[in-house]
Amino acid sequence: MARGTTSDTGQPVAAKKNRLKLIMVVAVALLVSVGLSAAGTWFFLSKDRPQQKEGTIQPIAQAKQQALYESLEPAFVVNFQTEGRTRYMQVSLALMARDEQQLAMLRSHMPALRNQLVMLFSSQDFAQLNTPLGLDMLKQKVTATVQELAVREVGVPVVEQVLFTNFVMQ
Repeated sequence: MARGTTSDTGQPVAAKKNRLKLIMVVAVALLVSVGLSAAGTWFFLSKDRPQQKEGTIQPIAQAKQQALYESLEPAFVVNFQTEGRTRYMQVSLALMARDEQQLAMLRSHMPALRNQLVMLFSSQDFAQLNTPLGLDMLKQKVTATVQELAVREVGVPVVEQVLFTNFVMQ
């Protein structure tokens, strides 16, 4: 067999060497890209962390205040006309807040808050409320409505979230 012309499989030796070089180049490029990705991730994640000087003590972040819950009693009852039939929805709500003083200030505006929520509930589509997405959207709308009223009347959102403690539709 002539030296350097073909291999045992019939392929030229130069083509086999070129394929080996290509595999090596791809492997090195892959390793370099993984290394750069890891280095970039480490750089950006360590950049957000505050640097601590030797011998200093970092203050511990204050824990959130304890959650306070205010139930809105009595439950809201709304009727709908759907396909010629009267349907009903009953919703019991609880407001979750963190500041007792702000919550006390919001309590003085409960008639306005209840009015806003009755208007919101009565404007909903019964069929849409039968879906999980529709119910989640209603919860978001209720939270936004309560927070808007709190900002307008108290000056701060007060309520972190609104919880549905009972939800019945028939």
